[in-house]
Amino acid sequence: MSTRPLRPDTGRQPLDKHGIAALVARDIPYGAFVNLGIGQPILVADHLPADSGVVLHTENGMLNMGPAAQSDAIDPDLTNAGKVPVTELPGAAYFHHADSFAMMRGGHLDICVLGAFQVSTEGDLANWHTGAPDAIPAVGGAMDLAIGAKKVFVMMTLFTKTGAPKLVPRCTYPLTGPGCVDRIYSDLAVFDITARGVVVRETFGIGVGELAGRLDLPLLSERS
Repeated sequence: MSTRPLRPDTGRQPLDKHGIAALVARDIPYGAFVNLGIGQPILVADHLPADSGVVLHTENGMLNMGPAAQSDAIDPDLTNAGKVPVTELPGAAYFHHADSFAMMRGGHLDICVLGAFQVSTEGDLANWHTGAPDAIPAVGGAMDLAIGAKKVFVMMTLFTKTGAPKLVPRCTYPLTGPGCVDRIYSDLAVFDITARGVVVRETFGIGVGELAGRLDLPLLSERS
């Protein structure tokens, strides 16, 4: 899968969730079959150009989902897996939940975009439970997507509200899938998880050296 080459240390400001979603949308190849996870990943649909050729799949049984529905276009019976009202594009199709999971598990999706509580430097993903006493575990179809999709993109803030890194040497939360993450899109940087290590593709408002210090991790640049 090819994407545009990116440069570290761009000097731009940290991204908000829509900025992250726009980056993800930019890097999805023409004609790809893609599932967008619940939460921030669903915003990617709103940033795909009309001529992208991307076919969005929903866990609850729809192909060729369009952007979020607004105003009079809202149909309470037409939602994505996160129960957000959506639109349908020409050629949209509907099918049983079991068929949807067969697509997810059978390697038919080119990319899935998921949120995360933690991602390890080995590409392990933890996104369904923090272990907090008041947390409600909700794995949904994330395990099927993480293992079944050809590529896994994670969309998340790089640090928690208390400043703890979400990119870590080893996940301390229950895993969704081991070694499944290919790329991380965050508010401060885009990372590739590779056999060489974590490669920084682009940063926003922070240098690679400062970023490595805050994460307390060795980071590689594409120039390395």
